[in-house]
Amino acid sequence: MKVLYLTKYSRNAGSSRLRSYQYFPFLREQGITIEVSPLFSERYLAQLYAGKSTKAEALKGYVRRFCKLFSVRRYDKLIIEKELFPYLPAWFERVLSWLGIKYIVDYDDAIFHNYDQHPNIWLRKLLGDKIDQVMRYSDCVIAGNSYLADRAQRSGAKEITIIPTVIDIDRYPEKAWSDPVDKLVVGWVGTKSTFEKHFMLLADQVQRLTMAYPNLFFHVIGAPDNGQFNDQVRFIPWSEDTEVSEILKFDVGLMPLVDSDWEKGKCAYKLIQYMACGIPGIASAVGANVEVVNEENGFLAKSTGDFEKIIIGLASDPALLSAKSRSARKDVKRQFTLQVHRENILTILKNGTT
Repeated sequence: MKVLYLTKYSRNAGSSRLRSYQYFPFLREQGITIEVSPLFSERYLAQLYAGKSTKAEALKGYVRRFCKLFSVRRYDKLIIEKELFPYLPAWFERVLSWLGIKYIVDYDDAIFHNYDQHPNIWLRKLLGDKIDQVMRYSDCVIAGNSYLADRAQRSGAKEITIIPTVIDIDRYPEKAWSDPVDKLVVGWVGTKSTFEKHFMLLADQVQRLTMAYPNLFFHVIGAPDNGQFNDQVRFIPWSEDTEVSEILKFDVGLMPLVDSDWEKGKCAYKLIQYMACGIPGIASAVGANVEVVNEENGFLAKSTGDFEKIIIGLASDPALLSAKSRSARKDVKRQFTLQVHRENILTILKNGTT
């Protein structure tokens, strides 16, 4: 079987790496020939992360993808990450359907809200139901959580399978807890944009907490220092090679979210990373977070103020964390690993659904 993955990005982008690339070694071991054709190049990503213009690279990507579509009949299956051409109508997905070329489409974000909630009324009119069409024309929709699956169902998709964004448990050792704990490290992983949108929801609380508790530290992985915090907030560069070792330094992980439709499409990946190491999370009670966190493996916060209250409690009694550690890792191993879901991907490629 020959499979063409039409990913949005190259391997260095987290969404494409986790939803597609990490499955390739297993699929190849099963005798499947994999070819991957990203829409956007490594150069595009480098310019995006550096804050430089990406227009020229984006145009090149659109041209490459258009040309690639002329070869799709050479493959037994197509997997499209999200959509073929962002901000263009679903013409090309419709043509594939008309030609009898079946494709599978994968979502880990509520990208339909890029269109149906866009501030430009004309774009909403033109593209508001674009992703519904992409889902409807597909042979199968892979959804990262129930919110995305519900949208696929309303769109009229033929087949829908929920596969969360998962980790390779072999890369995540379990944290060794020391007793007594002489300091508390609260951690967060993300990008500059998610830092500004989500972590900074807690800026006032972080400032108060670090002033009140000299043995309380925050580790921020993946975002640059914005100069708003004292030395107890440490900013750590992200790399794939060091990410897990840095997470293992956490005692508890954070996942604050804005309560919006877009966030309901998030797949709680940060929480899954923390919990895979046996590190409980404190998460906003939004979207997939409530499907991952429960009272035995972590903490749900109904407001930003709840984060501060929970952290104060943990600073006074850090033993609460080690008590939840075993449940956190056990729940991830049971539901959110590559080892659990790679057979589901294989089944979808062979049969179209699990």
